[in-house]
This record gives sequence, structure tokens and C-alpha cells, in this order.
Amino acid sequence: MQEALKAYSIHRNITFIEDDFYEGFTYEDISVYTQQELFHHPSQIKRYQKTFKQGQILQNILELEPNDYVVHEQYGIGQYVGITTRKIKGKTLDYLHVLYNGGDELFVPLSQFQLVRKYVSKEGVGIKLSQLGSNKWKKTKEKVSKKVEEIASRLVELYAKRNEDIGFAFSKDDDLQREFEEAFEYEATPDQIKATEEIKREMEKPKPMDHLLCGDVGFGKTEVAMRAAFKAISNNKQVALLCPTTILSMQHYQTFIKRFENVGANIRVVNRFVPTKEMSQIKKELADGQVDIIIGTHKLLNKSFQYKSLGLLIIDEEQRFGVEHKEKIKEMKNTIDVLSLSATPIPRTLQMSLIGVRTISQLNTPPLHRHPIQTYVMENKKSVVKEIIQRELSRGGQVFYLYNHVSNIYSVAKNIQNMFPDAKVAVAHGRMDKNDIEQTMIDFEQEKYQILVCTTIIETGLDIANANTMIIDDADRFGLSQLYQIRGRVGRREKIAYCYLLVQPQKELTEQAHKRLKAIKEFTSLGSGYKVAMRDLTIRGAGDMLGPQQAGFIDDVGLDLYLEMLASAIKKKQGKPIENKKNDKVAQVQLSGYIPKQFTDNDGDKLEIYQHIKKTESLTELIEYEKRVEDLFGHIPNEVKQLFEQKKLDFFVNREGVESLKETDDVVTITMSAEWSKNCDGVKLFGAINDISRKINLKLESGKIKIMISKRLKKHIELLIQVIDKLEGEF
Repeated sequence: MQEALKAYSIHRNITFIEDDFYEGFTYEDISVYTQQELFHHPSQIKRYQKTFKQGQILQNILELEPNDYVVHEQYGIGQYVGITTRKIKGKTLDYLHVLYNGGDELFVPLSQFQLVRKYVSKEGVGIKLSQLGSNKWKKTKEKVSKKVEEIASRLVELYAKRNEDIGFAFSKDDDLQREFEEAFEYEATPDQIKATEEIKREMEKPKPMDHLLCGDVGFGKTEVAMRAAFKAISNNKQVALLCPTTILSMQHYQTFIKRFENVGANIRVVNRFVPTKEMSQIKKELADGQVDIIIGTHKLLNKSFQYKSLGLLIIDEEQRFGVEHKEKIKEMKNTIDVLSLSATPIPRTLQMSLIGVRTISQLNTPPLHRHPIQTYVMENKKSVVKEIIQRELSRGGQVFYLYNHVSNIYSVAKNIQNMFPDAKVAVAHGRMDKNDIEQTMIDFEQEKYQILVCTTIIETGLDIANANTMIIDDADRFGLSQLYQIRGRVGRREKIAYCYLLVQPQKELTEQAHKRLKAIKEFTSLGSGYKVAMRDLTIRGAGDMLGPQQAGFIDDVGLDLYLEMLASAIKKKQGKPIENKKNDKVAQVQLSGYIPKQFTDNDGDKLEIYQHIKKTESLTELIEYEKRVEDLFGHIPNEVKQLFEQKKLDFFVNREGVESLKETDDVVTITMSAEWSKNCDGVKLFGAINDISRKINLKLESGKIKIMISKRLKKHIELLIQVIDKLEGEF
């Protein structure tokens, strides 16, 4: 290398050498250093690849199923029966069939599906169907509207406070920030990169940030939080990380220490394991600004903890804190940036995000080499339990057995011990001494026990790599988000994990319990936490966002319509213009378009086709989708083609120069605008129309050209559109 460099320097040439060098060298007055010598970690340059095909997140989680309750804006709450095809006035169309009080029926054309929403209320609410022809629904909406006005006023105040420039505007990223992010030992997922950017942009504003980061267990929420924390400490601000459990605080502490080892940050942890003397020292260092990052349980909310310059509060699983602690958190939120981390946000949190009170990012990309947790619902039988545990022990793994009744948890543990005399069984529940609980958990993590019989105290904060089987006794007694959280204790690594939801033999489940178990079984895909929270809204209900009095009237109209009303009321209070829904003109020609059973008898497929056609924004996009439908379902019959033709006519009637396209009893009339008519060569238009058919009439009325076609000749509309296209090209 040195000889080569000498030769090039003599000839005064410059050469670029691309190769891997692990150490540098010195030649005369030139010193060369490699990346490995300058940086502790090489930057990651390989592209992220998702290797597990089934790791897709679930879509359309609020899809309609027969017997679901729905809300029609004009007619109120009904019960969805299914999609039916009917012939009315000579036209065959698809309809959403909805039942109302007294057996009244409403058939909503599927082309107007957007008028119908799924009804979402809290669990256990007695749902009353609306009466068609009654003004009761109108009065209900008016009553809710008044309540919504009050809520909107309170929210606008909240907005106003948080929108004042009373926060700290963090500086833009520098080289240190980029180096810290490149030092991540794994490959960041696209969602992690996107979420980090969204959070950092919020931090750079002078307004206090209130951001929710949703992501499944192991999807990298902590890494995103650490990148935000680094941005804070590099701006000379302190960071506090609040955890719901002591174990979780210990795990976060270890993770932060390892990740920040080359940064020189002073990181401390506060929990009940910290001696009193050390705790006093931490408080002093915190007040003096010597501590950069403090990690701890609710102890951090104590007023004895004073910060020199707190800039970022990170809250892990905020829903796990009690009411008193939440009030203290709310006080802290007023002037500092807050980042909340959650796998399954509670309905209230979700509502706040849905109406824009807080910003939200989602981590939906599964980590590499992770598998969905295999989930089964089965009857609780001794032989079944024995087989499940035996299977996990035989592959050297550990088992959680969740039994949520402290009164006889020890007898359950004893029965399991009798089944497996050679295995070590431990018990953990909330009435034990805290020190004993923590020690049991630590011992289980260190594989001193193979089976842990426990209550829901394991719901958060445990990361035990070797525990990959979860058995949940009386699973029908748990909430959906809770089941999802509990199941998340297994499947943290590359091993395939299993979760068994046990119910008592022959037990008749309530409708809500049945829905919960069905949903948790459905949501096996990686990244379903946010979807579970949304489904939780449909089963458990909207909850209470600003006060207990609110929940009742949400149930009167359903969450979806309520949120829309609230968003409009907020904009009105803020003096912002309320955006009207996109009100494109529609071709008033009703073609007999529908989806016959022979094409697909799946209601979900039918609704998807109608939705996709509805949301296409250009003729090119529509033609592409038509090809895709043919590719998926095969040859498109004429009845389905009519749906695409209807949309093509809608695009036409929204063109400049076209005033309307209407069908009456005998004719279809295309009315062109006065401007278009003035510029058009009438002779050429008349000649072109005659070439198509002599039964198409043309007349000028009030300065507007009207083209009238016999209803029997509707097929000529497309030819007429081509004629109009050609004429437009000539003027």
C-alpha cells in the first residue's frame, strides 16, 4: 500500500481505492484512519428485508359481519343482515340489507355504502334499534350535538394551551445524532425510521409534544424512544422514563445502559431495589443536572424528585398507571415533550389520537425472523394441559400457566407439579410480598423454574426469551387488550410460540366473551396491537375521554359518528372552515350493475370491489383496477362491467364543459356548459352524432347544447364521449 501511494504521489495522480481496510496507516505527513477506528459500530447499509410472509398486519378490522349493528346517518341504528341483490323498477342492484325496529327493512344501494357505519359502543350496552319514519333519531343527534359542543369547548382549551409556544424547540439533527442512530446493532425497520422522523419533527417545534407511539412487543418502540432521548440529552435536556413495574424499569435500565455505553450519558434507575442512601444521591444529582436519563416507576412522580431541566418524558404503557398517577402525569405534560409507548392503547387514548388531540405513529413492520404466536381456543381438560406443557418442556422451553384466582392458585400449582415431578414449578400473584414477586420473576428469567403459575401480574414488563408457551385458564373472563398483552409475554425471539385459551367444558359463553376469543384468535399476525385496540372499541366500548358523563351519549350514536361530530365541532370552535365532503357530480344514469353470486358470493369481496371503485380518482386508475379484478376473479361478467361503466360516466360528468348527465323516463340527456357550447362547432358535432345514430337528438337551449339519447341506446354514450373528446381537441 505504501509503495503504491508513493508511486502515485510522484506522478501527481489521484487514485480512489475501494476496499475493506480494518486498520489505517501513516505515510510521511499523511494519516489514514478506517471507519472501524473512528466509530465504535459500523454503519448499517444493508436493505431491510421482511422474511416472514405471514407477518402482514391485519386490515379492515371493522369489517361488517351479519348481525352487526350499524348506523345510517339519516335513519339511525339498525342491524346489518347482509348484502342482497334485488330487482327494483327493472334494475338489478346490490344492497346492504338493514333491519330496524318493528321488523322494518332498509335497503341501501351498495354504491352508497359510505352512509352506513359500524356501530361501536361500550360492552354491555342494551342496543335499541331506531324506528323508521320516526323523528326520534333526529332528536337523538340534536341532543348529542349539544353535548359534543361542550366537549369541543374543553378540547379547544386543551389545544390552545398546548399550541402556545411554551415548549422547548429542540435543534435539528447533527452528526452526533446520525452517528448514534447508525450505531444501532440491528437493521432499523422502515416504520422505526418513519416514526423516529415524525417524533423528532414534533420535538423541533416550540409547542409541547404529546405523541403516541403504537407498536407490538418487540417491534422496536424502545429503540425509537432512545433516539428521541439522545436528541433531548444532546440539547442539554434531561429525560425521564416512567415504567409501570419494577421489573420493566430494570429491563429498560439495562437496555439504555448498553445502547448509550459509548455516549457518556449518566443514566440512573429508581425503584424499590435502590437503597435509601443511593436514592438521596440520585435526587441531588438530578436536581444539579448531573443525571441525563432517569428511569423509574411511579416513584418518579413524587415531588421530592426535582429536575434541573427536564425536556422529555417517556411513558411506557400509560394505561397501567392508576388515576392518581395519571393526574400527576397530566400536570407534567403541560410544558414538556411527552412520548407515550403502547402496544394496545386504551380506547380513550385512541380517541384522543383519532381526533387529533395528540399525534400518533405506528410500528407495523414485523422484526426479522419473528413468527406469529400460534393461538388456540380449547376446552380445559387435564390431558390437554399435560400434553401442552410436555411439548414445551421437551424442547427445553418454559411455560406460563395463567390462573387468575389467588384463593386456590397453590392447589393448581400442586396439580401441575404432580403431573411433572421432575420440573420446578413457581407461583407468583399480587398478594405476595413485592420482594418475593420480584425474586420469583428473576429466578424464572434465569431458568431456575420451568413452569410459572401466575396471575395477571405478568401482563407487562417481562421479557423472558425461553418462555414460549402461554396457557390462559378461564380465558373468556379477560378483556381483549388484556389477552393480547398477556399473550405478548411469549414469542419474543425466533422460536415459534404458542398460546392456549382454555374455557370450561360445556360452558355457554356470553356474546362479548365469544367475540373477544374470536378476535384474539384472528389477531395472530405480527403487528396487530393497534388493530386489537380498535377492535376493543367495538367490543368493550369507547370509554371515557374527558369525564364519565361522556360515555353514555357516545352510545346513542356510536363512536364513529360521534368522532366525526366532535371533529367538526372542534373546527367550528376554532374558527376553521369545515371541509365539506368531496361532493363530485354523479352521472344520474342508473345502470344495472351488481355482483352476481357466480362471480363471488363473499360479502367482504363485494364490499371491497364497491369501495375500491368508489375511491378511484382517475380513469387510468379505474382501468388498472378492472384488470386487477379480472386477474383475481376471472372473466368479468356484464353485470360487474356496468359498475365500472357507471364510474366512467361519473368521471365524464365531472369534466370541464360537462354540466350534467341525466336519465328521465324516455331519454338520457347530456347537457354541456354554455362556455363549451359557444366554442363548439355545431355542424361538426351534428355530423358526428348522425354517424353514430339518427335517433340521437341535438338541440340548443339557453345557450347550452343538449344531446338526447333514447334509453335503449345507452350503449352509445361511450361513443358520444369519444366524439366530444375529438371535438375538444379541435377548439
